Amino acid sequence: MTDPELERRLHRYQRIIDVSNELALTLDLDRLLNHVVHAAADLCEADAASILLYDEVKGVLNFDAASNLSEPLMRGLVVPVETSIAGWIVTHREPVIIDDVDKDPRHYGGVGEATKIKTISMLGVPLIAKGKVIGALEAINKLNGKFSEEDQELLMVLGVQAAIAIENARLFHQSDLISELVHELRTPLTSLNTAARLLLRPNVSDE
Repeated sequence: MTDPELERRLHRYQRIIDVSNELALTLDLDRLLNHVVHAAADLCEADAASILLYDEVKGVLNFDAASNLSEPLMRGLVVPVETSIAGWIVTHREPVIIDDVDKDPRHYGGVGEATKIKTISMLGVPLIAKGKVIGALEAINKLNGKFSEEDQELLMVLGVQAAIAIENARLFHQSDLISELVHELRTPLTSLNTAARLLLRPNVSDE
């Protein structure tokens, strides 16, 4: 292995360590997702990266973050599970490397039509947390050459860390909402409880 190649690999592995540490400290879901997609594009030397999270109720994958799409453009972008590469990744829990998506029958062209962004090559990995698939992480359009097994390995490692961080952020947000709900309920319940206790006192007249 040449020295430049060794340096490149060391840089990539150091980057994955740094990103993993940063993800462990982030509980803001939007910030976390944005961090993951930019790290994925950087690590895989790709033009862009995206995260699609699975909506169990609707049975679709939603674009929740993409390094090359603004939030308004992502809003409403959905990918069917049954007829898409991302859906295949989620269903089979396996990574894929595709050199030309147009030649793959699993490719869903709806996103490209909506965004006017052309996808040529793709590397995708499942996001699995606590044994449950929550979505897919994709790197799009390798900048030089083709996606490699090394790229896949790095994206898998990032995917594992990202899935855990996403679930932690969701649980934190959920517990925060519950705490807020309890706080909102506590004030009127306290007032009602106080009024009820006063009414039950024997020295209070019927009026």
